[in-house]
Amino acid sequence: MKNIVVLISGNGSNLQAIIDACKQKKINGTLRAVFSNKADAFGLERAREAEIPAHALSASQFSSREAFDRELMQEIDAYAPDVVVLAGYMRILSPAFVAHYQGRLLNIHPSLLPKYPGLNTHRQVLDNGDEEHGTSVHFVTDELDGGPVILQAKVPVFAGDTEEEITDRVQHQEHAIYPLVVSWFVDGRLEMKGNSALLDGVQLPAQGYASEE
Repeated sequence: MKNIVVLISGNGSNLQAIIDACKQKKINGTLRAVFSNKADAFGLERAREAEIPAHALSASQFSSREAFDRELMQEIDAYAPDVVVLAGYMRILSPAFVAHYQGRLLNIHPSLLPKYPGLNTHRQVLDNGDEEHGTSVHFVTDELDGGPVILQAKVPVFAGDTEEEITDRVQHQEHAIYPLVVSWFVDGRLEMKGNSALLDGVQLPAQGYASEE
């Protein structure tokens, strides 16, 4: 069984989707530990409820981002992860952290990358009058939200939508596609080569597996 470690900063709804998928054997792996940079993150409660080791590290205990990430890497590596999954982890990672887990570090971002990297994606969609929005699972590289896309899910944006309504619509899709991508990885179907994602040995297009091209 492949080992999975998840990093969170908040509510942990995507973590819950992964916990559930592991229980239902949709992911052929074991969720070994959950780490958060916020001690009060509700996602840690989700982990404890599922009897998964839950850890919190506070940045205030460390002199630099690099020092924080060195300690985090050491604690993660105690669980011998095959894949590290970022599920709403809101700290920017140091280059050393990204390099250490290169090719086995996944993230989910609430936009149709390369549109809207960074924060406040739902607000930007509303401000720009977009009719389509979505979410992207990608490998992590040093470029913020810039690693190769693996899978995207699209949602419509309706006139009069609020940020909360769009958030709910996007998260519903996230909870479907993130466990699927994790399952591809632990089954050995998914890999990163160079700056490309490959599924079953075939290079995925720039927009990932869900591309309509």
